[in-house]
Amino acid sequence: MSITIKNLSKRFGDFQALDTINLEVRDGELLALLGPSDSGKTTLLRIIAGLELADSGSLLHRGQEVTHRSARDRNVGFVFQHYALFRHMSVFENVAFGLRVRKVSESRVRDRVGELLRLIRLEGYERRFPGELSGGQRQRVALARALAAEPRVLLLDEPFGALDAKVRQELRQWLRRLHDDLHVTSVFVTHDQEEAFEVADRVAVLRGGRLEQVGSPTEVFEHPVNAFVISFLGNVNVFHGRVHNGRALLGGVEIDYPDYSMDEDELAKVYVRPHELDIEPDGKGASGVAARVLHVNPAGSVARVQLVDVATELLIHAEISPQRHAALNLQAGDRVRVSPRRVRVFAPEPDYVI
Repeated sequence: MSITIKNLSKRFGDFQALDTINLEVRDGELLALLGPSDSGKTTLLRIIAGLELADSGSLLHRGQEVTHRSARDRNVGFVFQHYALFRHMSVFENVAFGLRVRKVSESRVRDRVGELLRLIRLEGYERRFPGELSGGQRQRVALARALAAEPRVLLLDEPFGALDAKVRQELRQWLRRLHDDLHVTSVFVTHDQEEAFEVADRVAVLRGGRLEQVGSPTEVFEHPVNAFVISFLGNVNVFHGRVHNGRALLGGVEIDYPDYSMDEDELAKVYVRPHELDIEPDGKGASGVAARVLHVNPAGSVARVQLVDVATELLIHAEISPQRHAALNLQAGDRVRVSPRRVRVFAPEPDYVI
């Protein structure tokens, strides 16, 4: 393992920022720390970097205890959200800064900076200043500066958060390609599920200073461990139903749910993602949750349908294919039946907030 975190906790006054975190980061992987505001992800990143010290627990880099070492002694590169470039220095000098602090020879500085500028596709920009660059270019320079001293670990704190959507998308793809070329162990913080899933090898989901789930993007999305994780990872519908003897019952529809095999009925909250819902006309013999269409947005690769549950007045969000939308010809006010193809049932968590 490149990084091993054991029983790590941190408080700021009365605020519990991290609570008994146990996490391992594999050598050469890119791990995303994902969670809402105040979940502890940035605090954890700063402790890994040595910019904060934990109150308790231990931190190891490749088996070596570094819990109380300074940031300078940990050989990590750090990329901040707002670039943190030196405005009075050229691109060349910004990238060279860490090498000069370490008193690297001038010939090695020239070679390393040239190598990194080629890597980030900014050859010819050596003499420009940060104010002459776009936001995406400045962030690439910040990344090159972090990589200059060949760190064992690269840490990124919401590196694309200050950029517009199109530039963010381009830089996400670029970062993934760069990581595949360099294989440096990387940990980055984000609150954006799409960003984490597109870039990371594994995702660690945090809430309120606790680690909720760790796994590949597919594992976390397809097999969330609780109501918080499924709710945080994109839009989800919540229905009130029952579970009984390996079945979930929802509005006259029965779905296999082998996780509950008891003979007794139990009330449950049933979670269904929009793309896992079917819509049928509300005709004779139709089953499912009775709903009324509120709005249809057919633009894009899917048609997004907003409905309301007739019985509970709760909103329902569904996504169907353009072909299915054309066949149904849905209009606002239409009465339909909504049926899930797949459900996830979790114990109620009345106290969680996203």
